[in-house]
Amino acid sequence: MTVSRSQLARLTAGKGIANTALRWPPFFLFELERAFNAETATLTTILGVAEMSGLITLFVGKKLDAGKERTFLTAALVLVATSAAVSLTGSLAALAVAFVLLGAGASLFTVSGHTYLSQRVPAERRSRFIGIFEMSWASALLIGAPIISVLLSQFGWRAPFIAITIAASLFAIVTARGAVSPATQAIEQTASASRALGVRAWALIVASATIALTGFATIVIAGTWLEDDFGLSTGGIGALAFAFGAAELSASSSSAAFADKLGPVRTTQAALVAAVVGLTIMTQAGDSLPVAFVGLFLFFLGFEYSIVTSFSIVSEAAPHARGKALAVNNAVGTLVRGAGAIATGFLYDAFGINGSIACSVAAALISGALLIFALRRPLQPQVLGSDLDPTLH
Repeated sequence: MTVSRSQLARLTAGKGIANTALRWPPFFLFELERAFNAETATLTTILGVAEMSGLITLFVGKKLDAGKERTFLTAALVLVATSAAVSLTGSLAALAVAFVLLGAGASLFTVSGHTYLSQRVPAERRSRFIGIFEMSWASALLIGAPIISVLLSQFGWRAPFIAITIAASLFAIVTARGAVSPATQAIEQTASASRALGVRAWALIVASATIALTGFATIVIAGTWLEDDFGLSTGGIGALAFAFGAAELSASSSSAAFADKLGPVRTTQAALVAAVVGLTIMTQAGDSLPVAFVGLFLFFLGFEYSIVTSFSIVSEAAPHARGKALAVNNAVGTLVRGAGAIATGFLYDAFGINGSIACSVAAALISGALLIFALRRPLQPQVLGSDLDPTLH
């Protein structure tokens, strides 16, 4: 069986709302610094601690494998709406609570959506569906960030939170009422199968988590860097976010179009190389905004392709327990990103953007090493396409 276009569209739109809520604070961190009278390191620490709320997915893997995806998709959007509403109170403590709720909601929606697709779409076509679903990550910058920029400039810091409260609430209703097809045989098989994760599965899960850190460690500080070093205004950063969203859209659509054909693992490795090249260019930017832009653009392109395709890889790392594998993947990613968010604020304060970049590059190298290790493990030839057949390496 497969997923209809309307089902995929609803999933992607809902994730777009959750992603916009999640992604705009790092880009406009300086706006929140002024609004809440907080230091950069304080806010990145809050973001990092809030990332840990994604550990909630550890408790939903079995239920997702049992076909409860719609329940958690709806609950996730309710958490996103509640998070934005709590932020409106204006205190730093409330913002911290809000970010925890947001992290939990965004994580639940992502894992539930990936499980929904993985249980219904064959492995040989899955990168296409997950790639389309993950275009919502790019839409958060391509569509969401410019809107957020206008709202901030015209109406102040509360306006984005109000807009997200309304949008997430409405879409929670749409999701709750929407028809969701059963996963039939896939769920019946996983219900009776062993759900233990092997060494290969763990290697792929940690590789995906460190790919996420590759992006997060630099993205979380990018807006502050652009304002500090180049004097970009809120509107200017909104325009750049739009451009980076275009890069991400290109990357996620490329994953949808080519990963199944060319091999998810080897193309992920190539994308990581592109991300590291982009990060290296950023270290040479000096006071040149065009050089900084080129580096960031290439970095975003490589990171987005690699993270999107890694979800397809993890979805088949344990075919007997896809929900569990994806839930554990998110939880591990949560821990790694959270630690990275905390570290990158202090690294930035101490060494500037080069400190954050060093964290990203180290994470990329670890990811690449783990993917190579996973390729050397005994694998079934049909899993994840021919690029995982050990006879080809």
